[in-house]
Amino acid sequence: MAGDPLTLHRPPAVTPLVDPFGRTIDYLRVSVTDRCDFRCLYCMAEDMTFLPKAEVLSLEEIDRLASAFVRRGTRKLRLTGGEPLVRRGIMDLVRSLSRHLDSGALDELTMTTNGSQLARFAGELKAAGVRRINVSLDTLDEAKFAHVTRWGRLPQVMEGIAAAAAAGLHVKINMVALAGINEDEIGDMLSWTAAAGHDLVLIETMPLGEVAEDRVDRYLPLSRVRRELERRLTLIDLPDSTGGPARYVRIAETGQRLGFITPLTHNFCESCNRVRLTVTGMLYMCLGQDDSADLRAVIRATSDEAALDAAMVEAIGRKPKGHDFVIDRRAARPALARHMSVTGG
Repeated sequence: MAGDPLTLHRPPAVTPLVDPFGRTIDYLRVSVTDRCDFRCLYCMAEDMTFLPKAEVLSLEEIDRLASAFVRRGTRKLRLTGGEPLVRRGIMDLVRSLSRHLDSGALDELTMTTNGSQLARFAGELKAAGVRRINVSLDTLDEAKFAHVTRWGRLPQVMEGIAAAAAAGLHVKINMVALAGINEDEIGDMLSWTAAAGHDLVLIETMPLGEVAEDRVDRYLPLSRVRRELERRLTLIDLPDSTGGPARYVRIAETGQRLGFITPLTHNFCESCNRVRLTVTGMLYMCLGQDDSADLRAVIRATSDEAALDAAMVEAIGRKPKGHDFVIDRRAARPALARHMSVTGG
């Protein structure tokens, strides 16, 4: 990438970012694009209007902001979208950010992807220091996959997952549990991931953005899913944490790890250590709140890292204790108007 962020004036090392509730913020999720080659029913409208280029952070700006968080104690950095691998030059950004892995300042650089471009990029991701990835995959049925993603092709994604595994990347499958669509496939997904050596994380649908589907009808409480699984499997609670919101169990019969992300039936706020940076440079201190800080305005106004530090500290000082997600049949609108693709998955 043109322009090395390391040449910017840097103040001496400062203390980590800590929110008003004493939680150290050491996990940053960055949306590198709002664009995607899929149009999943629960994530995007089919006729999405994407952001104009002027509003989107350049790769150099993303690097500068992410690096500022690393300097302030971020230990885990996740690149998201939209679909991050459709962003032109994305591997230049990944390779640049990997310098923080080499220095020891960053523990982990990861990515969430729909898998469509993995066959092309898996080897480069591993070479750049990425060790594990999350792949969004809600069904193993080809026709159903085409319905849920609208534009996706299952064979392309399965090829990408196989390429990732062959490259030595640890794969975690993210499956959004959708009533009436894939609730009868959770057992099949468990069997497939166990055989392939992948972890599985089940996710409740989140009320973000206007989409064609009615989330009330698609909402599947994972508390119910767990009860049904426990009728035939032994689930052992684990203390494992990857810095994210999932709570994990070990399935005694297969030895595999299964995660549950439950923003509605059991929120994960009390130990929240993460913030989200959108592709427009807005920092959201909570996925389920609209309060944000405009970091793009700061970095486009000055190269002074002290000003950026001050803006980050002020923003983290407004991080709330928890979110306000709710699925309500009486509500005509989602809990939040912005789409997940803009916020960063």
